[in-house]
Amino acid sequence: MLRYLIFLFAIFYKLKFLHGNLHARYIDMTRLDDLIALGSIMLLSFWTFWLPKGARSIALCVLNVLLTALIFSDLVYYRYFGDFITVPVLLQAGQVGELGESIKSLIHLSDLWLVADWVIWFILVFAIILYRHHYKKGTRSTFPSSFSNHMSSHKKLRPHLRRFATGIIVFILGFIMTIGPIKSYANTWASELFEGNWWNLSLYNATGLLGFHYYDIYQYSKEHLGNKPVLSTQESTEIQQWFDAASASRNVKNDTFGAYADSNVMVVQVEAFMNFMIGQKINGQEITPNFNKLMKESMYFSNFYHQTGQGRTSDADFSAQSSLHPLPTGSVFVRYPDHTFDVMPQILKSHGYETGAFHAYEGSFWNRYNMYNAMGYDHFYTKKDYVMDESLGWSLGDKSFFRQSLEFMNKASKPTYSFLITLTSHHPYSLPASVQSLDVGEFEGSIFGNYLESIHYMDEALGELVDGMKKDGLWDNTILYLYGDHDNSLPEQVDYEKFLGKSLSDLDMQQIMNQVPLLIHLPDGQQAGIYDEPSGQLDMAPSLLHLLGISTEKYYMMGNNLFDGDLNDNFVVLRSGAFTDVNQYYVPSPDNLFENGTCYDLGTRETVAAQQCRIGYQEAKKRLALSDKVISDDLIPELRTKQ
Repeated sequence: MLRYLIFLFAIFYKLKFLHGNLHARYIDMTRLDDLIALGSIMLLSFWTFWLPKGARSIALCVLNVLLTALIFSDLVYYRYFGDFITVPVLLQAGQVGELGESIKSLIHLSDLWLVADWVIWFILVFAIILYRHHYKKGTRSTFPSSFSNHMSSHKKLRPHLRRFATGIIVFILGFIMTIGPIKSYANTWASELFEGNWWNLSLYNATGLLGFHYYDIYQYSKEHLGNKPVLSTQESTEIQQWFDAASASRNVKNDTFGAYADSNVMVVQVEAFMNFMIGQKINGQEITPNFNKLMKESMYFSNFYHQTGQGRTSDADFSAQSSLHPLPTGSVFVRYPDHTFDVMPQILKSHGYETGAFHAYEGSFWNRYNMYNAMGYDHFYTKKDYVMDESLGWSLGDKSFFRQSLEFMNKASKPTYSFLITLTSHHPYSLPASVQSLDVGEFEGSIFGNYLESIHYMDEALGELVDGMKKDGLWDNTILYLYGDHDNSLPEQVDYEKFLGKSLSDLDMQQIMNQVPLLIHLPDGQQAGIYDEPSGQLDMAPSLLHLLGISTEKYYMMGNNLFDGDLNDNFVVLRSGAFTDVNQYYVPSPDNLFENGTCYDLGTRETVAAQQCRIGYQEAKKRLALSDKVISDDLIPELRTKQ
């Protein structure tokens, strides 16, 4: 029993250590959460009592190692993604080896505390071995006869029955300690959480880490091993009505509809490109001079949001192409590549376009080979198609990537749809001194300084891309659509305050970490200007199709049309459940209670009563739930048969 208690409290300590290193707002462990943590450990380990003493010790050691590995993996994963590992993420485990240097930068020296018990255990075992060896030849101890009689009576009991009874007792206690508090949460603030979880952090807040993983496995098994849910007539009607209303609001036949029919379309998705540095200088040097120059003859959306989840880069890709939200866990690319979606390459291919995806990396990463084939790309150019003449960071440098990609495009028949994914500005943003040209001053040697340097390099590559397009005759007949895919995973507020030279509010940080740039250059340079109305990655497909004169009436899309003439109606929902329009910005609380969220008035940038965000909150939840259902249940084919 002593060894089990040591195991129990060692794992409990590690769960507390992880929690203390999450630095997640609104998450405070209470005594009930402590009970959940202890109970969940007992539920995972009660069966060890059914083993003989020696086997039990081995089993507890193995469990300790496995759970420590899980806790450590979750901690490192959270530091980068702000989320926890799920079953769909594990399906992409083959990608972990490719993360290399990024993972190294996320491991802290203090993480050694997670194996402190191992060190203590080894010392104790070593001491016991020495003790036994030293007294091996000593006199045998004798026990009082009363003790011997006591032991003799116990020997009459069958050891395996005692072990079985102890295991059952531990299971019952663990069940009560775990399920009791969770049920209490589910009956109060987490009442809707288990029906439609849209943020893993809120689920963790109710179940603890081990409970979160159990529920994730349960949900995944339910999705993939159970029968496909049957869509009732009422559900089908309600879903169709929502999409019909969305379609009617964005399908506007104004002056821009079809104004650029048959133009080439080039979409550039830039790795970790954030909005806060646009137009900024450091030590008198512009960080993005080429982007800033291009802004003068393009449409720049200064209030554009990434809408990604766990899938990060693949989520940005999916949401932009399909105008649907990514999933709350995992990547659509990995989980549902065989489901039906209305996506840009497929739609444009049906209208005579030659379509190509360009990414100088392993084609299997994020399951792109399979997904891009399903999306209707004619070509997918991967690392094996490029000459590695500029090895930087993860792969080929952006300058060479753009240059070689243009060569591939020039071989295609026109019109073309080209989707390019950059890579040089990927975490941990380490570039060799030979390509560094930005003086980051006080940020020298820091990861934040490295990030600024990598974006400056990307901007130089962008300038060369534009020059190359002009040289090849593409500039005057191509719509260039360029946006950032997600944040840089550097959430330390002090760095942004130091860089921007001012203190930042919670709202400022929310927007900084969720806003990425969007730049649209039209072939004739029309519509140029700065647009500060809210917009998001889901808006790409309906907006580009509008410019090309392709109606989205029959497509199942959720984004806004940025050319419908009324950007003030735009409503943007983030995967976390946050939302914004021109008047409000709402940040949900991880406890899933609407009233515990924070509602901001964007006019005053001050908090207001949460009730003022109630309507938007309900709409945001509805959209996320609807998108999840369309994706996971593969509803688009079924909905089309009922149109």
